[in-house]
Amino acid sequence: MDENSAGGPANKMWGGRFSMSPAQIMEEINASIEFDKVLAPQDICGSKAHAAMLAAQGIISAEDEAAIQAGLDQIMGEIESGQFTFSRSLEDVHMNIEARLKDLIGAPAGRLHTARSRNDQVALDFRLYVRDRIDELDAALKELQLALARKAEAHAATIMPGFTHLQPAQPVTFGHHLLAYVEMLARDRGRLQDARKRLNECPLGAAALAGTSFPIDREMTARALGFDRPTANSLDSVSDRDFALETLAAASIAAMHLSRLAEEIVIWMTPQFGFIRLSDRFTTGSSIMPQKRNPDAAELTRAKVGRIAAAFQSLLMVMKGLPLTYSKDMQEDKEVTFDALDNLALSIAAMTGMVEDMEPVPEVMRQAAGRGYSTATDLADWLVRRLNLPFREAHHITGRIVAAAESRGVALEELPLEAMQAIEPRITEDVYSVLGVENSVKSRTSYGGTAPQNVQEMARSWIKRLG
Repeated sequence: MDENSAGGPANKMWGGRFSMSPAQIMEEINASIEFDKVLAPQDICGSKAHAAMLAAQGIISAEDEAAIQAGLDQIMGEIESGQFTFSRSLEDVHMNIEARLKDLIGAPAGRLHTARSRNDQVALDFRLYVRDRIDELDAALKELQLALARKAEAHAATIMPGFTHLQPAQPVTFGHHLLAYVEMLARDRGRLQDARKRLNECPLGAAALAGTSFPIDREMTARALGFDRPTANSLDSVSDRDFALETLAAASIAAMHLSRLAEEIVIWMTPQFGFIRLSDRFTTGSSIMPQKRNPDAAELTRAKVGRIAAAFQSLLMVMKGLPLTYSKDMQEDKEVTFDALDNLALSIAAMTGMVEDMEPVPEVMRQAAGRGYSTATDLADWLVRRLNLPFREAHHITGRIVAAAESRGVALEELPLEAMQAIEPRITEDVYSVLGVENSVKSRTSYGGTAPQNVQEMARSWIKRLG
């Protein structure tokens, strides 16, 4: 008879409670080893801390602890070398490691599970994993910030159009534009760091849901694993997935920011814009159109927010109706989290490469910055400052002057003085000091403004902070 049929042998790791193997469909839906094996380093780390605590508390012997520690070290070596065989029949990473430990050291392996459950074990492993990924993502975002800040410093005075509604609004500098993303990424890092702070409590010792009667030292294991403290409620300890949700929420916002920059790269690379160039390292050709240079890396980065935000929504829906404490539904927490954080890391790496690789085309950017009468606001501000006009009146006069320039097919700085004076007689030659894109950007000296000196100082400040 087939092992999965009613008469097949029981899964030996389940003990005596079950006399029959699960049906094949049950194995398919229940097994998680294909994805949760990535938790092996965290699982072994947690087990080593737990074993050390059990021995320190006299719950297991020093000899058993030594055997457990040596066995776990050997298993870690086997995993790292690719020699470890993960078995679907053992369901998950925890059971696979425990089974291998029993093969290696015999009876002492069974004592490792004293005073803990798979419930607090998986909660611990998952927290450790997410914490590790947050640290990696924070470091990667920092490198992206640094790449942006360095590029901003190099192009602090490179003029480009600033847009609202994707229409030319006011001239800015390319460096100023890039620094906007440095600020966004700083907030992304702050959200991840905040998530890490709330995550950093150790659930180990909560056991299945009610704690344990063994005289364990939860402070010891928390310290050993780098946590600030043990979790304060055993029920919450095994049923909480806020830490994953919060990290995925922060990841979704970060991915959205990367998607915005990716979209701008895609737009800037079109012949209609022609603002930047990317090398062959981050572009592809067309299978049929030999002239094409496609920004595939940017497009894929733009798309990744879809699956990252979907992961957040997925886990939110898994958790929304679950009563306390652990339910098997929560097995669905890992696959989406692993995928989302992997793809965010990939997106950050791709964007860092693109930022380092891309070069602006200053002459094209400068020409575009002068289109659409983007210095009209400078004219209105001049009317307010020099003629003491209310801004609304100045706005009206400026609109008429723009119309006059438009009718002649010239830029504002090319419109003759007499044409401006026909609309407002008090306008003087001095008005030309604020017209033209160079004069416009130089005048924006308020804190956070686009004046090249501002941009250079801010870029250097960020480089110093990040370096």
